[in-house]
Amino acid sequence: MKDQLLKRIQDRTAVVGVVGLGYVGLPLAIEFARAGFTVIGYDVSEPIVAALMAGHSHIQDVPSGAVAAEVAAGRFVATTNESELRNCDTVSIAVPTPLSKTRDPDMSFVQSATEAIARNCHPGMLVVLESTTYPGTTREVMQPRIVEKGLTVGKDVFLAFSPERVDPGNPTWHTKNTPKVVGGLTPECTEVATALYSACIDVVVPVASAEAAELVKLLENTFRAVNIGLVNEMAIVCDKLGVNVWEVIDAAATKPFGFMKFTPGPGIGGHCIPLDPHYLAWKMRTLNYKTRFIDLASEINSEMPEFVVRKVARALNDERKATNGSRILVLGVAYKKDIDDMRESPALDVMRLLEQRGAIVSFHDPYIPSFREDGVIHTGVALTREQLESSDAVVIVTDHSGVDYQFVVDHATLVVDTRNSTLRLHPSRARLVTLTSHHGE
Repeated sequence: MKDQLLKRIQDRTAVVGVVGLGYVGLPLAIEFARAGFTVIGYDVSEPIVAALMAGHSHIQDVPSGAVAAEVAAGRFVATTNESELRNCDTVSIAVPTPLSKTRDPDMSFVQSATEAIARNCHPGMLVVLESTTYPGTTREVMQPRIVEKGLTVGKDVFLAFSPERVDPGNPTWHTKNTPKVVGGLTPECTEVATALYSACIDVVVPVASAEAAELVKLLENTFRAVNIGLVNEMAIVCDKLGVNVWEVIDAAATKPFGFMKFTPGPGIGGHCIPLDPHYLAWKMRTLNYKTRFIDLASEINSEMPEFVVRKVARALNDERKATNGSRILVLGVAYKKDIDDMRESPALDVMRLLEQRGAIVSFHDPYIPSFREDGVIHTGVALTREQLESSDAVVIVTDHSGVDYQFVVDHATLVVDTRNSTLRLHPSRARLVTLTSHHGE
């Protein structure tokens, strides 16, 4: 079975399946199609599937033209029919893995995808989980269901984990040129999965087990979460000491060794950094171990939106205004610059906290004209001179490159800048407040 599958991968006659056509799955599916494979993309969303088959992409990093080209060539087909998975030689799973309200892993999407594959699994199939999860998921959750048909892992069917490393909006690193880590349940599983991804990705890095591959992703984003937590705490320290945190970080970054630059902000967002460390923390709790660094970093990072709101309140107070009743314009609601992704965005927390204090909050985001939260549709406003002049405060939460910040500081009365995007600007009117500005400045 292994040799037959390897040959089909090598000569591109293998049919590649991708379950979940979102931020991870769609770019991966298009790369496989570009490499010459026939790709079947399965998703439960009928609108997404219909749009893709019409050549329209819903993912910013995947141009509609790229989708249309592969659909026209017959190399990519999107479907909501799970029985199409029966025709696949390989299946990569890229479904959401959110956290529950108690910060426990919600494995329902992975379990549903596993059930769909198990119903259509056949000898000679490779199944790879890409969704970020806790160590042991591939072996403990997926394997029992896949082998129920009497298939032997490593001989009849092959299971592996390969963590996604998608960075939305990154102009340099994308699916093809970002090194891909692969770990199988057996050496044979690793060999087959490595061969598959090597066919469309520049560098593949095999590791000894699925658990090692699962842990790689958690380490990467725990590293980032802890270091962001450190610089966020440093911002609070600098605020209390009357020191400019941006100056301190930039000066420290001149050291050519032993320092890696991270910057503070209003909180952390996206699907990875706010969530992934909690998968590891949850797994360790089941083994009676407390992940203290993870818990502390999460506490600091989750408090940053409240820190920003307090800065806004103090800045308004210096203008002899109360937060209650003030008109506040939030610039940027995406979780990071130059993308349209709002997952776990700290802007939502900042807006919610300001509204709880009685502020009248509006927003502007060039990438997100409107969004729905808790059943309510929020529509953005145009960034006009009248809008800026009528706002009691403007809060820069996401520093999109396309926003004219000189225009903002020229016409706003008060600007609270959480991203240091106004560093070199010269306001003709606005009073600028940063994360480490003293109220009263």
